[in-house]
Formats: sequence, structure tokens, C-alpha cells
Amino acid sequence: MYLLGTDIGTNGTKTVMVDEKGNFVADAFVEYDVITPRPSWAEQWPDVWVDAVVKTVAHCVEKAKVHPKDIAGLAISGLYGGSGIPVDRDMKPLRPCLIWMDRRARKETQWVKDNVPLEKIFGITGNYVDSYYGFTKMMWIRNNEPEVWEKIYQFVTPKDYVVYCLTGELATDYSSAGNIGGVFDIRKRTWSDEMCEILGIPKRMLPERIYKSSDVVGKLRREFAEKMGLLSGMPIVAGGIDAPVAQLAAGVLGPGEHVAMAGTSMCWGTVHDGTYLTPFLVSFPYVVYDDKLIYTFGGSATSGALARWFRDQFGRLEKEAEKDFGVSAYTLLELQARDIPPGSDGIIVLPYFMGERSPIWDPDARGTILGLSLYHTRAHVYKAMLEAAAYALRHNMEEALKTGMKLNPECWIVGGVARSSFWVQIFADVTGFDMKRLSKDVEAPFGDAFLAGLGTGVIDRPERIKEWVSFRPVIKTDPEKKAIYDRYYALFRELYESTKGVMKKLADIV
Repeated sequence: MYLLGTDIGTNGTKTVMVDEKGNFVADAFVEYDVITPRPSWAEQWPDVWVDAVVKTVAHCVEKAKVHPKDIAGLAISGLYGGSGIPVDRDMKPLRPCLIWMDRRARKETQWVKDNVPLEKIFGITGNYVDSYYGFTKMMWIRNNEPEVWEKIYQFVTPKDYVVYCLTGELATDYSSAGNIGGVFDIRKRTWSDEMCEILGIPKRMLPERIYKSSDVVGKLRREFAEKMGLLSGMPIVAGGIDAPVAQLAAGVLGPGEHVAMAGTSMCWGTVHDGTYLTPFLVSFPYVVYDDKLIYTFGGSATSGALARWFRDQFGRLEKEAEKDFGVSAYTLLELQARDIPPGSDGIIVLPYFMGERSPIWDPDARGTILGLSLYHTRAHVYKAMLEAAAYALRHNMEEALKTGMKLNPECWIVGGVARSSFWVQIFADVTGFDMKRLSKDVEAPFGDAFLAGLGTGVIDRPERIKEWVSFRPVIKTDPEKKAIYDRYYALFRELYESTKGVMKKLADIV
């Protein structure tokens, strides 16, 4: 039997097909854009996701040349969809979804800080407050778009909207519900009546049914089956938030195992029994053993986005060379940066180009480059950008360690950034954790395919994921470089504390 897994990402959707032992059969990817009407605003219409899921699944089925009757099921994960898509009773979207990177809910975040004690919201939800969380974005719509608010039937996450289109069934999973924050009781695994009332978010606007990530939500409708080359009635499995699904894809099932998912943004996380909650990180149910395990993660708003921004703004020659000779522009930029020493000869970058999530939770934070001189080159700045992402990862790791959490000496790294040995070495040298890469570039779609197997009975238990994964040689930390980076990291932390007041004033002007 074959299994399909699809992940709806910020900048594109990817689908993979594997067999019941996790061997790759086919994959497909469709790229799209984010709507950014103002600085720190980020929106997307759901039809983009539906179209991308249909196309990537259809491409996989076509490439694989397997009979549709031999495809057991499909599971879908998705980017954290912030507010979710506000829909009316006819399930018509009323406005674009405010996705995870949207930071406009500054006033709503401050209202919660001023009016809801930390011990109250943290005690119920296991999380605190930031404009990252979906509930603050819901509050923003209520406060700024009352004509939309009056028509809202429910807020639906990106992947749950696609699941609804495919099956006609409206529901969510525990990880997606928990990542809304604010209104989800992390211990009771359901919506909190008390927090809904305090925050002014009617419980009726939240999905009534919450599934485990490996549960079958519904069956594929005929109209979509024909478009995707699948059998009508094929099971569609709930799936979950992309970060924990990517964590599962790396084989994580127990305490101490931890993974950095480094793509456009970065999510680093681990799992535990609920003991190690902290308001500085994000916590919600894991995507297997959903009723027992908690996934705690730290999220940096930019990772691969830093390299992409630099390439697009300052790498014109490299992009032209990529077109002419087929060598990646990123590879060419790395070749120029390879001889730059740790710390980039005194340049420190704050990677807060879209505000920042954990652990500083500052929507007003801004990208900063400190230490430039006439000596420095483009290559210095590019390497400093890569180092900045590694500093942000270390910052999140340290917050987890403060809770008493124990972490294995090896950190698994997945996502597009993991393709770069150069960058992964920087992560190892900055954090002090050896970096372990999977032998294949799997990410969340691989985990989705595994969830599809669990949901359809093709796979009998979560532990089978260990049989699906294999690894490349570990990239070890260089102790001498780590010692140098320790000094730069201390300055990285100090730089933000010294400039956050100026950043807020700047944000107020813009």
C-alpha cells in the first residue's frame, strides 16, 4: 500500500508518496506568495492552499504510476494559520487568513498583558500571549473589522479548511487547537469556557470536533478525487501543525530528543509529559500519543528567509549565474563566505526581520546589522545572517534548559536549511549541539504520510517511525569555534536588550 502526505507551508505546498516502509515513490511542490499589505502584516487566501494541495497530490499520483486502489490515505499538515480563515455559515471565506508571521495584533496583545494575569492564562493554556498566537489575531479582527466579525461562523485553520473542501467535514486536531493559544485548555485538551469569556471569543467560533492527528476525519469527495487521480471515498487523516509533524518525521517519540525544523522560519522543539512548561516557549499536544505527550517549541520568525532576502536583494549576479549554469545562488554565496572567520570579523545581525516570536516575543523587533566597516564585504554580511539564525536557535534552546529539561547532545535538523552543510556546521558551532541530518530531505510531508498510515491501519503503532528514518554522518561541534561564538552570542543577547526601546519607537512611527 502507498501513503500520501501533504504539508501546506508559508511559501509553498509539498506532497510526497511513500510505501508502507517509508520508501519514497514520488514528490511534488507548488510555490506561492504571501500578501503583505503593510510592514509586519501577512495574509493568504485559502484557495491558494486548496489549489496547491490538489496539484501536488495529482502530480505525485501521476509520477508514481500506481493504481489509485493501492493508495491507502492522505494526511495534511499546515503552517500555523494564525487567526484561521474566518468563514460564514456557507463556509465562504470572509477575508484572508492572518498567518503566523502577521504581527498586527500589538494592541490586543498589550490588552491581555494588562488585563489577564500571567498565572491565569499560563495556568490554563500552558502558554502566555503574543501577536503570534491565533487568539490575538481573532481579537484584532473583532476590534478592527466589526463588519467581518458579525458574519463569522467559525475560524478554520489552513489545513482544516482544505480537509473540509476535500471531505465536507469540519474539524481540527489537538496540535492545531493548542497552537491557537489563549482559549485552549492544555490539560483538559479542549476549549476553555473561562478564557473564551475573558478574551471575548465566542466558543461557537471554534471547531466543535477535535481529533487526534492520526484519526480519519472523512472520505475524499468525488469531485476532488477526479482532479487528484484518486478513488472517491479514500480516507483523509487529520494531520497537524507542520512543526510537530516534521518532528515526528525525524523519528522523535520521547523526552530528550529534539529537532530544529529550519525552513523559511525555524521551529525547534522537543516532547515531554507536560512537566516542563514555560511562558517563554509554545506548548501544545504532540501529534502522536496526543493525550499524553506535550510538544514544546521555540519559533524564530526568520531562518531561511534571511538567506532568501539577502539573495534577492544583493545576489543579482548569483541569481543570473544560477540561470546560466545551474549552480544554486545560495551555493555561490556560501563559497564566498567560507573563509570568513566565526563572528564575521565583528558583524552581529539580529534576525528579527518580521518581529520575533520566542523567547523575546517582540512584534516590534527589527532586523539589525551592527559592526560594519569599510573592511567588510558582502560575504561578511551573508555569513553574519547565517550566524544570526543560529544565535536565535541557541536562545530558544537555553529557555528550554532553564525549565530543567534534559536534551540529548545531538540535535536533529530538518528542512531546507539542512541541505547546506556549511550552514548546519554554523548551527553546531554556535549551539554546542552536534547536528544530525536525515539521509533524505523529508520534513513534514513524510510525517504526514506516516500519520496517514497510522490512521488507515497500514502502520500499527507510532514506534514504527524509527524504522522509516536513517541518518547521514553527524556534523560535530568545533570546540574552538564554539568558544569564539560564545563571546559573540553574549553580544547578540546584549544588542537586542540595548536596542529594543529604539525598535519600539521606530515601529510606532512606521
